[in-house]
Amino acid sequence: MQDVADRVGVSKATVSLVFRKAPGVGDKTREDVLAAAEALGYRMNRAAALMTARRSHLLGVVVQIRNSFHAEIVESIVSAADLVGYETVLGAVTPTHDESRVIETLIDFRCEGMLLIGPELDAKDIVELGERLPTVVVGRRMSSPLVDVVRANDARGIGTVVDHLVDLGHRRIVHVAAGPGVIASDRRAGFLRAMQRHQLDAHDAVIDAGGYTEEAGMAAARRLLGSEMPTGIVCANDRLAVGILDMVRRAGLDVPGDVSITGYDDSALARLANVDLTSVSQQPTEQADRAVAAVVDRLDTRRNERTSTVLVPRLVVRSSTGPA
Repeated sequence: MQDVADRVGVSKATVSLVFRKAPGVGDKTREDVLAAAEALGYRMNRAAALMTARRSHLLGVVVQIRNSFHAEIVESIVSAADLVGYETVLGAVTPTHDESRVIETLIDFRCEGMLLIGPELDAKDIVELGERLPTVVVGRRMSSPLVDVVRANDARGIGTVVDHLVDLGHRRIVHVAAGPGVIASDRRAGFLRAMQRHQLDAHDAVIDAGGYTEEAGMAAARRLLGSEMPTGIVCANDRLAVGILDMVRRAGLDVPGDVSITGYDDSALARLANVDLTSVSQQPTEQADRAVAAVVDRLDTRRNERTSTVLVPRLVVRSSTGPA
């Protein structure tokens, strides 16, 4: 930093102000400092700067890296945070790094706020995190006053899928659920309510795949192929639907001629030409914008009141569904 200051002819404190993006430095001086730093190959030691700073302006984001829908939300979160002067630190949840471990790592990096995307943690663990630092849950119901929530109405979203299939003449409809989590339970409940609303038999109409992956979808498809196939399959997310779609086509069935298949999330997978999956959009960009606004509001204004935003999901019809 002193080398940069000497090259420009300013104080070391001025160089520090430039790299901290602080006010009080003229545009010409700021440009000269940045040019000198580029010429000298200087980069600020962010770790050292954080040791003396009162604020880090870092937001931790906990994300399932294999989930393409989560990846879309993360892109929008990074953009929204950048607009308000915050940086994001991504914590990848993997088979060897569960959510709890990832959260602790992000806190060790001095993240001031936390964004949890589709968390599967116990509610009490999320509440305890909310006691430690501002926390926003994205995509899941929570009722704690310590935690803000931004989500889509999953029960309503799944209900629109059932409505769509019924309008196409389907009566034998099955839901492929994704385990006992809150999000999966909401989608399962929405499916059962929609079936009841249409006076359709929901007995044995739910198959629990136990997870959200393509492999779980393939296993569920084997179970369906071994019995009387429904004419419509409503999946808890797009990855499950893609696994089922693959197995059904391998079995020689036509989609949607023999069976209609739907997903949830309207992820990049659903939009692939060879998939072209009817799915439900959760408005990931708006969820990301609302989530960043909520956590920054708590950090910058010390807001203590809980906020909860519930967005209306939107059905996106593609070629994987057709008349029964």
